[in-house]
Amino acid sequence: LITSLKPVPRGTEGAISLEGTVASVIGGFLLSIYAYGVVGLVPTLEGVGVATFAAFGGTMIESLIGATLQEKEGFEWMSNEVVNFFNTLIGAAIAIGLGVFVLGM
Repeated sequence: LITSLKPVPRGTEGAISLEGTVASVIGGFLLSIYAYGVVGLVPTLEGVGVATFAAFGGTMIESLIGATLQEKEGFEWMSNEVVNFFNTLIGAAIAIGLGVFVLGM
């Protein structure tokens, strides 16, 4: 569990694994490289690093939201789709913030 780093059953909201964490970093990196090299959406290699970090940060915060809010009383509306929306929103905010403050974009 992301909040305690203790083992929990697969599928538990907020659960993380080494394999999933590594896959998250690799996936964010591959998408960033594609956006840099093929699409031209990421203009620099430093931007690849920012986008990769933002993707990783978004997934970690998604796990934190899952562990602390999802399936809790009063948060019945917090479905997987809502948590995924927050993951995307937070990852984008991290990317924009780092793009402005670190890359000067």
